[in-house]
Amino acid sequence: MSKNVLSKRQLLIALTVILLWGVNFVVIKIGLKGVPPFLLGALRFALVAFPAILFLPRPKVELKWLLAYALTISLGQFAFLFSAMAVGMPAGLASLVLQAQAFFTVGFSAMVFGDKLRASNLLGMLVASVGLLLLGSASISSSASQVTLLGFILTLLAAASWASGNVVNKKIGSTSLLSLVAWSALIPVIPFLLLSLIFEGADTISYSLSHIGLSSVLAIAYLAFAATLTGYTLWGSLLSSLPTHMVAPLTLLVPVIGLSTAWILLGEALNPLQLLGAAIVMCGLVINVFGAKLLAQWRRAPV
Repeated sequence: MSKNVLSKRQLLIALTVILLWGVNFVVIKIGLKGVPPFLLGALRFALVAFPAILFLPRPKVELKWLLAYALTISLGQFAFLFSAMAVGMPAGLASLVLQAQAFFTVGFSAMVFGDKLRASNLLGMLVASVGLLLLGSASISSSASQVTLLGFILTLLAAASWASGNVVNKKIGSTSLLSLVAWSALIPVIPFLLLSLIFEGADTISYSLSHIGLSSVLAIAYLAFAATLTGYTLWGSLLSSLPTHMVAPLTLLVPVIGLSTAWILLGEALNPLQLLGAAIVMCGLVINVFGAKLLAQWRRAPV
């Protein structure tokens, strides 16, 4: 089988990861109904780390890079994302706005590694920025919307944190992704607990743990085992067996699943301006991923 063609097994793996990560945002909303955001983060990553680290070797990564990965892609991303959704960011919109990480990643890589920005990257960023501005203004100005400016900004900060983690991951280079995820999960647990103690309070922590419901327990288990350990393991298998340019674009389907499941399961519907903004953001993402290839094909086409 050519490396430029997905086998049936690889396609099934890709669709599984997309589904796991797309539904993830609805699960976060469910988890937040019984557990405050920082405590939810602590419980999630504690469950990711244990018992996995008892069976997985420590990744061959310098401690400074392990810390950098954990503090950006784990602590930073999910502290901001969980907080955003706790203050009113809808699950479906969160799944879409978080994809701004693609543009942050391109920009940060250019600054850190000197990667050249292509015209398609710049155009994609410009188009997506227009969509995000429209999406944010339409959501916040709508009387029927639960979106807050704070929630929108926090989601963008989560995207920037994810992108920072991507840059750190690139710096780390080749390593076992499953071991990296499991062992790095040890690091954010204590900061999450400290944030919870400071901002949510000991009484809230005690009450949440003593009155935790089955839905919250299942949500935490899903976030740890399905979205994190299973999702990243399967995604790593695709990255190791296929060219990156084939795998990366598949994440464009995550917000499609996120928006759809939020509409079906949570009743989150977008107004016309929000739909337009979402469509423009998706166009920007597509331009960013496929623009250079499409332009090259267009130039080679016979006149």
